[in-house]
This record gives sequence, C-alpha cells and structure tokens, in this order.
Amino acid sequence: MSLMLEPTSVQIKDQKIYKEMGLNDDEFLLVEKILGRLPNYTELGLFSVMWSEHCSYKNSKPVLRKFPTKGERVLQGPGEGAGIVDIGDEQAVVFKMESHNHPSAIEPYQGAATGVGGIIRDVFSMGARPVALLNSLRFGELTSPRMKYLFENVVAGIAGYGNCVGIPTVGGEIQFDPSYDGNPLVNAMCVGLIDHKDIKKGVASGVGNTVMYVGAKTGRDGIHGATFASEELSEESEAKRPAVQVGDPFMEKLLLEACLELVKCDALVGIQDMGAAGLTSSSAEMASKAGSGIEMNLDLVPQRESGMTAYEMMLSESQERMLIVVEKGREQEIQDIVTKYGLEAVAVGVVTDDKNLRLVHKGEVVANVPVDALAEDAPVYHKPSAEPAYFREFQSMENDIPEIDNVEETLVQLLSQPTIASKEWVYNQYDYMVRTNTVVSPGSDAAVVRIRGTRKALAMTTDCNSRYIYLDPETGGKIAVAEAARNVVCSGAEPIAITDCLNFGNPEKPEIFWQLEKAVDGMSAACTALNSPVISGNVSLYNETNGTAIYPTPTVGMVGLIQDIDHITTQSFKKAGDLIYVIGETKEEFGGSELQKLTYGRIFGKAPELDLEKEATRQSQILGAIRAGLVQSAHDVSEGGLGVALAESLFSTNLGADVQLEGMPAVALFSETQSRFVVTVSPANKERFEELVDATLVGNVTNESNLVIRIEDNRVVDTSVDSLRNAWKGAIPCLLKSKA
Repeated sequence: MSLMLEPTSVQIKDQKIYKEMGLNDDEFLLVEKILGRLPNYTELGLFSVMWSEHCSYKNSKPVLRKFPTKGERVLQGPGEGAGIVDIGDEQAVVFKMESHNHPSAIEPYQGAATGVGGIIRDVFSMGARPVALLNSLRFGELTSPRMKYLFENVVAGIAGYGNCVGIPTVGGEIQFDPSYDGNPLVNAMCVGLIDHKDIKKGVASGVGNTVMYVGAKTGRDGIHGATFASEELSEESEAKRPAVQVGDPFMEKLLLEACLELVKCDALVGIQDMGAAGLTSSSAEMASKAGSGIEMNLDLVPQRESGMTAYEMMLSESQERMLIVVEKGREQEIQDIVTKYGLEAVAVGVVTDDKNLRLVHKGEVVANVPVDALAEDAPVYHKPSAEPAYFREFQSMENDIPEIDNVEETLVQLLSQPTIASKEWVYNQYDYMVRTNTVVSPGSDAAVVRIRGTRKALAMTTDCNSRYIYLDPETGGKIAVAEAARNVVCSGAEPIAITDCLNFGNPEKPEIFWQLEKAVDGMSAACTALNSPVISGNVSLYNETNGTAIYPTPTVGMVGLIQDIDHITTQSFKKAGDLIYVIGETKEEFGGSELQKLTYGRIFGKAPELDLEKEATRQSQILGAIRAGLVQSAHDVSEGGLGVALAESLFSTNLGADVQLEGMPAVALFSETQSRFVVTVSPANKERFEELVDATLVGNVTNESNLVIRIEDNRVVDTSVDSLRNAWKGAIPCLLKSKA
C-alpha cells in the first residue's frame, strides 16, 4: 500500500524534485510555461516519462530524420507500434526491433523476457499475427561469473517467454566484447503477417468514443522504466530493481488472440500497447495522433495492488496491457470478445475535443495536460558533435597484417572465439519449430519462415559488427546494413526493409553523438543503395557504466521476400563434386577483425572499406543466379574471413572441401574484406553461372570429411571437419562450465 505523501507543486520547484525524475531546469521551466502554472506531482510524472529519451527521442530525432523511410512497398513507416511492408497479394509483413538493455543488466531473466513480450505486443497491436522472433545480444567476455550469469539468464528469459507464448525464436546474433562488461545489450525483434484490410493504428479519434483498458491489472512494477532506460548505469542502478517489470507469457497469449479477434471487429477505432510509460504514453500518443483529447477516470483502472496513486497508475509499466478506443455504444461487443479469453475489457475514459489528457481520481481532477506537449512537442536537442581523437589516430595507421605461425591452428582458435563459435547452446533452448512454418532454422545466414497458402517465404536476420563501427562509424554503419542484406540474399530473398536498434553511449558527450550521427549517415547510404528503407526502430542511449560507453552498436533487423520457396538457399555445401566459388576480391584488411583481436587482444586501425555500388551489383548477381536455379549453397564471408566461411559451410554436412587460394595465408584466409561470398554450383551449371556472376573458382566439394586448403604449393590446412566442428561447437559450453 502506498503511503508516500506526494510533494506539493511549490516543493517540486523549490527542492528541484524534477531533477530526480530526469528533467533539467530548462525543461521544468518549459513545463511551467506550457501549463501556465506549476505542475503537480502526477503531471510532473507524465512529462518526465514522455520527455525521456526512451519515449521522446529528444536527442536523436534530428539524426533519425536522415533515414530513408519511404518506398514503393512501405505501407507504414516509423511512428506506429511497428512498420508495415507490402509483400503482394494484399498481404504485408509487420516488424520492429526494441531494446531492453538496462532492465536486463539489473534483472536478466525478467528484463529479457519482458523485452520479448513488449515487442510482440507492438506487432499484434497493428493487427498482425506474430510469426517469428529474433534477437541481437551483446555481452562481455564469458570469463567472469557475473557475465556467465547474465548470459545464461538473458537466454533463459528469451526462451521462457517466447516458448510459452508459442512464437518461434528463429534467429539472431550474439557477440562478446569487453566493452559490454557493465552494460549488456538485449535487442528483441518480432515479425508478423497481416492482410491489408486488417491494419490498425494507435489513434483515439471520434469525440465521445469510449476508451477501454484490456488485459492484465496494473501494479507497481516498472514505474519510471522509461526514465531508467534514459540514464547511465552505475552502482546505484541495483537499487532500481523494482523498475523491472514482470512478464506473464500465458496472459500475453490470451491477449494476442483477443486482440487479433478485436481488429476484425469494426467497432474498434484504435489500439495501442501500453509499453514504455504505460497508460501515459498510450493515451497521450493515441490522442495526439488523432488531434483529440482523452479524459480518464483512474478509479476504473483494474488494479493489482491497493491504494495506488494516480502517479503510480499512469507510470506503471505492468505488462500485457492494451489501450483501445471503441465506437460509443458498442462496448459490449468488445467485452464479449475479450471475455472469451478470460480477460477484462473495462471502459476507463472517453475521447474529447480539447486536445488535453485529463485524469480524474477519487472525484478530483489530478492532471490536465495538453497531449501534444507530452507527445509530439517534446523538446528536441541538436547536440554538439566532435570527432574523437582515437578516430584520427586509427585513420592515420598503416594496414597491419597480424603474423601467424600455423594457419590450421589459427583457424581452430578463430572457430573457438565465442563471437564466431556455434550458438547451438543458445538456440537449442528456443522452440524454433512451433507453428511449423520455420523452413530454415537458426544456424544459417538468415532464418526463413514460409507464408502458408502461398509459394512465398520471408527471410530475416539481425546484424551489426560494432568493432567496425567503433573504428569508423560511417563505414561500419554501411557494413551493418550490407551484411544483413548479404545474409538475406544468401537465403534466396530480396531485401525489402529494415528496422533498427541504435545502441549508443551518452549523447551529451560530443564524441558519442558524433558516433551516432556518422553511423546513421552510413546506414542511410546503404539503405538507399540497397533499396531497403527504415520502417521502424528504437533508440537506446546512455549505455554506459560508470562513465565508460559500450561500442556503438546500431543493430539492423532486416526482412527479405522469397518469391518462390524453390529459391530457398542455405549456407551448407550440398554434394560432392560441386564447384566452390568465391565472389569478391580479398584485400589486406584486419581493422576490427577477429584475427586482430585474437593476436593483439584489442582492435585498432581502419575498418574494412565498403563500395556500395559493388555490394549492390554482387547481391543482384547472386540473387539472379539463385532464382535461375544455379546455386546449391550460398554464404557470406564475415567474421573470421574466408577460412571460417569455408569451415561453417561444412559443419552440418558429412562432406569436405579441397580449395586452392593465392597470396599471403593470413590475408587469403582471415582478412575481413567486405562484399564477399562463398557459393557452390553443380558442374552442369558452370557456364551459365559464370555468365551471370563475376566469381572465381577456388575448389570443389569432396566426399571425404576433410578441409584441405592449399596456398600456392603449400597445404596450409589439412584436417578433419570433425576436429574443426568440435572446436566450434564446444567453445561456449566449455566457457560456461569453467570455474573462472
């Protein structure tokens, strides 16, 4: 029971209580000016969460405007729960990615689980049925008990929620680096399918229409979660553990089915998830988007705990809740649908014409605030930007080629690096076959989910190499988008759009803001070149611990369309006798590479170059060859270089490969030059393939389960695929078992 005495308006100002809520002096003065008076405690709470970076993007809006967000397929760009892209036949794909970084650092199981729950609601609130989940995770090295605890519990939280709600977790990526020691990243992505006619938006239109609350009761969990996500982590963060919400996937499953039935009912006017900032954001945003207002009676809000104040109810981020607007007089139709699923649908308010959010509690008006001031008109800052000294230093360096004594041993060591090693320990905890539409499961370049009743399928992936972005944010931003597109193309799909999660440090530091600006410049250029607009996304700033920032990590979630399931392609070699081709030349590029980190224990120098014109041409050629039925397998060359890509192409087979390369062994096998692919082609298709694709024949697939690589006249690798596979498969389980 809440016994807290709320401070008066005068105390709020005199004692600067607003600073504890994340507002600065100027912002408080602006609130005072907007209202024409001092805010009370509840009103201050509304402004503090809605003006947090997490809800308002006040520091990142000027940068986000650079993204290309329109395209011939785009039905809904940024600004709603999720973006929507047309895939033909009056069908569309709906997807978005969100971060749950700070909660996962404090309470990894629930932090990750509720991240998954929130992103699912963003998708089904648009009227779409979620068909797949992906994630992108970052941790420090798996050498400390704390990092193992975070890793194991984040994975368990993702698995626990996704498996129970019955949506397959089909793909993702995980990287390990000391820069994430204090601040892991947990980015969750959800993909859904919808018919054009069922698309719904979060609008509170129609004066006099009823505002209804659907789903779980409101408790005290997650209060000020949005503000918590908009500040750096520190020793005091542990005390904020109550800000982490608790999820109930079984309730979510009921809510999902209820909402998918609701969207087919023409009594429904608008629907929005109560995500970050709960009732505050959903009500204010829905009213602002519709040019209306909302009045709510908080006595009617279903409450899990007694004695809740207006402030607590409005700022709670209790999970599995939706706010809907219904045509006046048709509330019973909604209640009849929702009751079937054992849920409550309660009328809590009404749409008004005064563009205010008015809250009544115990017969008194406890808040009366313009909705536009909370939503669209939050302050926007153009932060100062400064090129960091480290960047100038790295750019002036000559290309360094790490020395290696034993090529085969180096390949084994690289395959054992946790970022490259098998993630089977992770995805075996996920139910990736539920609903039986998963065609390509975790472990290939992209996951593939078929679209029932059609010949079409969707390929999907999450990608970002943050080391490249740290070395050179603009080039690294291009690479993040290009690599996602490579993965999708290698699966037989045409890239159609991206969502993103921009994970950065404190934007108030000019060097960090410069990283954000440059990364977005690079991503925008690649999205334009590869015809993949940004349709949704999330910004997660202040990813710092005690003043030390993570590597800049703008994660890209991409979806591609496979026109015919016969075009679905995987990375594994298919049969002995097939020809192995490499597409793209190899240069001496080791900045940010796995070999550089393995050799020196740190990264430095220039990131690999990327020519977007070459990238687009190669992707187009490969996709053309796949659609012509000329490609047996396709795999992009990424972390670890060509040596790793060749080994990975063998791991799920009983086959081997015999490969002949040229040049220095370190460069030929471990350089991370971009825009390269390994493909296999049946000898019968050799001539047609070579007419379509500019590629170099380097070897052939063999029946013996051995990898043989010759450079000039030297056999630099000659080993069983089993020995390579064991190193690759065993690395993460081995690290988790060690007592270090």
